[in-house]
Amino acid sequence: MPTINTSKIWKQIQAPDFNPARDTHLVEKVKNAALTSTKPAKVSFGTSGWRGEIGSEFTLRNIQVVAKAILQIYREADAATFEALGVSSFEELQTKGMVVGHDNRMLGKEFCEVVADQFIKAGVKVYYGGEMPTPEFSTAVESLGAACSVNMTPSHNPSDYSGIKFNPADGGPAGPEITDKITDNSNALMKSHTWEELGEINWEAIDPIKIYKAFTEKQETINYSKILSLLSKGSIDLVCDHVHGSTRGRPAALLNNPQCLTSLRTENDPLFGGVAPEPSSKNLAEIKRVLDASKSCFRLGVILDPDGDRIRFYDGTREIDMNSFGAIAFHYMVTWRKKKGVLAKSVATSNFANIIAEKLGIPVMETPVGFKNFRPWLKRDANPKALIAFEESDGITGLNNTLEKDAMFGLLIALEIMATTGKNLGEYLDLLYAEFGRLYPERSGFEVDKSLVGEPLLARVAEIAKSAQPGTKIDIGKKSKVVCELLTVDGIKIIFDDNSWILVRPSGTEPKIRIYAECRYPEEKDDMFNAAKNLFFNSDQ
Repeated sequence: MPTINTSKIWKQIQAPDFNPARDTHLVEKVKNAALTSTKPAKVSFGTSGWRGEIGSEFTLRNIQVVAKAILQIYREADAATFEALGVSSFEELQTKGMVVGHDNRMLGKEFCEVVADQFIKAGVKVYYGGEMPTPEFSTAVESLGAACSVNMTPSHNPSDYSGIKFNPADGGPAGPEITDKITDNSNALMKSHTWEELGEINWEAIDPIKIYKAFTEKQETINYSKILSLLSKGSIDLVCDHVHGSTRGRPAALLNNPQCLTSLRTENDPLFGGVAPEPSSKNLAEIKRVLDASKSCFRLGVILDPDGDRIRFYDGTREIDMNSFGAIAFHYMVTWRKKKGVLAKSVATSNFANIIAEKLGIPVMETPVGFKNFRPWLKRDANPKALIAFEESDGITGLNNTLEKDAMFGLLIALEIMATTGKNLGEYLDLLYAEFGRLYPERSGFEVDKSLVGEPLLARVAEIAKSAQPGTKIDIGKKSKVVCELLTVDGIKIIFDDNSWILVRPSGTEPKIRIYAECRYPEEKDDMFNAAKNLFFNSDQ
């Protein structure tokens, strides 16, 4: 039997002339390959899990291998590994059980059944949540007292991908001390594994939406009464675009199905209507069309990614990305909710919130890129705790919420802010600009020689620090700026005396340098990027 080239079929499915009604045979070919293929795959299990092409890499057989690899960790764990997993023994895993579910992509339930089968055969109790966003796994693990969760999702990747995320007992993203072992175990088992027929799948069905709402109410993460009061007044238009993802139905269920709610792209479509399923400016077009025509006093539009861990906003006048919204939410927690704690943000995220925090006397915990790095300030026993933790790539969570980024938290806290302050998000943001000034974040990058990938590139970037010590003057176009602070937690971040900054980060897997910059004036951006390039290319001299 000839091998099916699923990559070629996916290109046909994702081509502009693909017709779902006419070309269903192409989708069926991919599904059949995913169900029957015995071809091994290389597994690389990072914090965001393992992602692979459906039908060639991501298949029932290979999912079975990964499930075995996870169970192997529990069977072979030493004290340090058990501590990272949040249980003391394999028997505790069996007793507490695990949560499994999926996003809206094809074969989600079938993939879950393969994982559940392995855990059930090992004597582990299994809870099944069906289609559920990433943050609901975290609330389910904590609320049910489960030992872990396995989430079938590749987040915002295109429709040809599926993936697995693994969370230990605290409900947060697994760290490298766990994911490295999953990777090693999976690849060791991959070539020799023989498919095992499934037994009876005796899992316990759960209601993840109900669990999520109960959790956020118990933790006082969200003030639902304030939000419901605002929604009942008939003065707001709320638009949620789910891009066919697993967050569909959530706003209606959490907010008692308010009349003001318009839900977009809720149909069952694992191909996402042919678009990249991400919270992008392009994908905000329909939200903008609806809200631009609104005459309501309050307006809020949000777009959420397929597994519900990323969100972007529109208030009827402007798009509000996470660089801005994170600052709004942080300021609100300090000045309106009067909460005590710290701000947690990644090094590549806007420093606008830093400026606010400094004037409010709140410490800032600036971490390497990756939501897992916020764990020390999000754990239940954290002291101090993060009031808001966010990253520029549309992820956010807040005080006493889950350790995962949570798009529904973003929506709910935005509504709470509006209900409490009587202001739309853009109006709130303008007040912050007036009080604290404004920054303009930008991104760029460039390719380098392939020989530099990995350690050589890390070393080359590290050399930049020698030319950017505090007090050093660096030419930015026709001006010079004085280095105020130098951060080396993830690449080289150079902060100038006017609060503008540049960050140079190497890609860990590609011959690329990523440049992040935040300018005091929009016209500075090209000069900032050129200064970053000059620092890199002069670093070996």
